[in-house]
Amino acid sequence: MTKLALGTHPFLLGFEQLERLVERTAKSGNEGYPPYNIEQTSENSYRITLAVAGFADADLAITVEDSALVIRGRQSDDSEGRVFLHRGIAARQFQRSFVLADGVDVGEAVMENGLLHVDLTRAEPERIVQTINIKKG
Repeated sequence: MTKLALGTHPFLLGFEQLERLVERTAKSGNEGYPPYNIEQTSENSYRITLAVAGFADADLAITVEDSALVIRGRQSDDSEGRVFLHRGIAARQFQRSFVLADGVDVGEAVMENGLLHVDLTRAEPERIVQTINIKKG
């Protein structure tokens, strides 16, 4: 039996990138840190909220790389000269990636009460009707 890949189906012309996108999303990891929410704030806008308690603005970096929103956090180690009797709050780094569809733009990012909010907007798709003339051969 031949496996029919999504991007090679005869009715899906030009969707080869969709299969690569699905594979890349599956490989992005399912680690649970930091926890996050994704909410739809209107018909064409979204908000990603990450719980980043303990991170300062300077500890976070937000970039768009190859159609993906990448949020990285790295805390500086300020434990030098301190003696911990118990250390339950780990200063660990993270990288969280979100694949963006075509036409989705990253807006502003706001830090509020240990939560990082990143707003996304999707442009209205243009509805184009094109008539193709048939030439006689």
